[in-house]
Amino acid sequence: MIEVGNEFVVATEDAGLDIAPSMGTEAVPDWPGALWVGAVDLDTLAGSTHLRLQDSVGYHRARLLVRSGPSVRGFVDVDAPGGVLDRGVLESAAAALPAAAASQTSSTPSITVIVCTRDRASLLRGAIAAILRLDYPNFDVIVVDNGASTDETRDMVRDEFQDPRLVLISEPRPGLSRARNAGLRRARGDIVAFTDDDVVVDEFWLRGIASGFEQAPDVACVTGLVPAGELRSAAQGYFDERVNWSKIVAPKVFSMADPPADLPTFPFCPGAFGTGANFALDRRTALALGAFDPALGVGTRTCGGEDIDMFTRVILGGHSLVVQPSAIVWHRHRAELEDLIVQVSGYGKGLGSWLTKILLNPRTARMAIARGPQGALHFLRNARNHSLGQNAAITTATAPRDPLIAKALRTELVSVARGPLNYLLERRSGKT
Repeated sequence: MIEVGNEFVVATEDAGLDIAPSMGTEAVPDWPGALWVGAVDLDTLAGSTHLRLQDSVGYHRARLLVRSGPSVRGFVDVDAPGGVLDRGVLESAAAALPAAAASQTSSTPSITVIVCTRDRASLLRGAIAAILRLDYPNFDVIVVDNGASTDETRDMVRDEFQDPRLVLISEPRPGLSRARNAGLRRARGDIVAFTDDDVVVDEFWLRGIASGFEQAPDVACVTGLVPAGELRSAAQGYFDERVNWSKIVAPKVFSMADPPADLPTFPFCPGAFGTGANFALDRRTALALGAFDPALGVGTRTCGGEDIDMFTRVILGGHSLVVQPSAIVWHRHRAELEDLIVQVSGYGKGLGSWLTKILLNPRTARMAIARGPQGALHFLRNARNHSLGQNAAITTATAPRDPLIAKALRTELVSVARGPLNYLLERRSGKT
């Protein structure tokens, strides 16, 4: 058996390889656009004629993250009838991808991994197990139990994980920013890496993070790739198309000293920098910036926005932010449309709340207004593309036919308008 990232690959007598999915599931897809999701390292295929996809009942196509060692080349969508993928088909599809960018690091700085959770012990269990298997020599883990209503999380961590690298702390006040700040204050690592409780981190995640901090001077934040770990439903397919951070496979460096020409709203461009499920901060810089805004984040009226707020503040503070695709965290998107609508409502409120904060600060307000016309056109263009669906499977199978998909987009746009009041109310309640 060969372990490649989070994929366990087994050489077989018939010159095939068995590849496990990125995130296991017992559910069989009933969506015609479903894609089996996994990763493959082209460097491990010698002697193999085909790949067998484990747990692939109901899937006829696959999405594979193609790698060369720890480096990422990109995604390919390929036919896999009967759960079998011909090696030649894979290599032909991969030939169109760019060469892998180097992701090796020359150092292994101390890293504290922080996972914030609230009453989701069943999800958290798998996230912790993957973190503790990381291929990195110098890390510890803090689990922040935030506003818990039961002792289930505490008991699970205590009873199932006897690892000296792992500690559980409590933050009784609900709110993701408060939880992250509690972990940040307790962290010992020079770098603090944040992830969620509904993910599976790649084996080389922290090596990718460390490599990102070496890519430019004064790097204070590194974000990574957050691909969908499961695409078995229309809701998951829609969300995967809706977000940018699941597709960024080219390393990027962002700073005010070198603003990107293709982002007219920079540095106010949510989605371009990454997402809260996968990012790391220089601990001292994060504390000097004032840590996370407690008026933003899941668990408050604003429902989000704390991650994009921190990304923007890092850049406006004169630091560099690096997008490092080799730092991979697989995310399980909401499978049911009703849950998707709740999620995008929170995203919309978080975006509206963050925009309100930007406009309440004279400095950032002037910058944002100067970019206003271009920003408005950019936002409307993206909204139209997302409503139509940019992927053929999404377009034909969901967008024109399913009213709940259209409802999800409307809900997100309406929720943006609710953000300003929610942010002001949350700020007011935090002062009393």
